[in-house]
Amino acid sequence: MSRIGKQPILIPAGVEAKITGQKFSIKGPKGELSKEIHPLVNVRHEDDQLIISVKNSEEKRQRSLWGLFRRLIANMVLGVTEGFSKKLEINGIGYKGTVSGDTLILKLGYSHPIEFQIPKGIEIKVEKNMVTIFGSDKQLVGNTAAEIRALRKPEPYKGKGIKYSTEIIRRKAGKTAMKDTA
Repeated sequence: MSRIGKQPILIPAGVEAKITGQKFSIKGPKGELSKEIHPLVNVRHEDDQLIISVKNSEEKRQRSLWGLFRRLIANMVLGVTEGFSKKLEINGIGYKGTVSGDTLILKLGYSHPIEFQIPKGIEIKVEKNMVTIFGSDKQLVGNTAAEIRALRKPEPYKGKGIKYSTEIIRRKAGKTAMKDTA
């Protein structure tokens, strides 16, 4: 049996969960999410919790789908109640970011500013050199953070670029002058 999959998911007050065929949708204070459920996975709504099961718990592929969909649905419940966030740090002289409407404008040492279109369902705040990304969909928040980081990855010599706030950049020593041995 799947140790993760067999755990029930508690639905907090103020959250509505609907199961129509193979489509699962959930609505809460932070937004609304929906997901297509795999045909081998069953989702039942009992009292104030969701029970996830599979057709045959002895088959390895179905056990892995069981745990996967339990975690995906639990993330959806957490997303519509609390939401998810990622923090990025901009390092470098003259490197900065600003939000203008639904566009993130970044100055990253290129000859022109980079305009990043903020996806629907994502909110971005910039304070000094920290970019904070908020949203109810965990995958969308992580993907948006990765796309912003890819605009100027941190380099190992001076550490300039965009990095996650928890990321540690391994620094390299620069070139040194040749020593005179004569």
